[in-house]
Amino acid sequence: MTTTARLRAFVALADQGSVRGAAAALVVTESTVSAAVRALADEVGVALLEKEGRGVRLTAAGARYADYARRILGLLDEATTAARGEADPEHGHVRLGAVTTAGEHLLPALLASFRARHPHVGVGVEVSPSAAVWAMLRHHELDVVVAGSPPGDVDAHVRARRENTLTVVGAPEAADGFDPATATWLLRETGSGIRATLTALLADLPDEPPRMVLGSHGATIAAARAGLGVTLVAREGVARQLTEGSLVELTVPGVPISRPWHVVTHPDATASTELLVRHLLADEELGWRRA
Repeated sequence: MTTTARLRAFVALADQGSVRGAAAALVVTESTVSAAVRALADEVGVALLEKEGRGVRLTAAGARYADYARRILGLLDEATTAARGEADPEHGHVRLGAVTTAGEHLLPALLASFRARHPHVGVGVEVSPSAAVWAMLRHHELDVVVAGSPPGDVDAHVRARRENTLTVVGAPEAADGFDPATATWLLRETGSGIRATLTALLADLPDEPPRMVLGSHGATIAAARAGLGVTLVAREGVARQLTEGSLVELTVPGVPISRPWHVVTHPDATASTELLVRHLLADEELGWRRA
């Protein structure tokens, strides 16, 4: 088994949390995963795993090694797509990531427009919370990300911006006597950028209001419409509900908040990624402006 295959087995185990899960993800046998990880540990010279009950977990050394392994594999995949795309950008591949709200409300139009103009460019899409997509860009597992402002520890190049406004919404009945300090606040999943912004907003209130954590953008909006509480959202993401009146905007100090969307690539973006960036800037209907 090659070193690359061993690294993929180890990263899959780290991601899935078990040999069985890694084997299922890679479509190989459990013994293949176990043998690969044992061989990798022998090669590194330190224990990468330790027993935990009936399963295993990463040691501190294993967790550190997994971070490097993701970057190695990401760079290897990036090198392959970069070489192929350099030879023929119109038949290359782009690994595109987006945070959940952008994935639901911006990517469909962007992808449809791009595919119509560049039908032979393959596009792989990953829609995940903010923390996850930035980690994937950091590890070179993505070529381009559509999200909020990139964190400072990501070596990235902001290529385009699009206006985005965050506002507080709730069911129409929530507006009657609305008090931010006593309302139930609906929070997004861990790792969400909007959740982090909302948490900071709530910290400025004089009292600690009730909170309810929902598992996704869609669940949070549905809960707000059902009258379970109020939440902070991208206005564009609830435009239809605001127009039809199933949600209303609520007054909260410091809101609305401007949080522009960003298109971010590596400084040395692949040729096919450059095609995507040039396209979204050229299509005025998509609403992107050069950064």
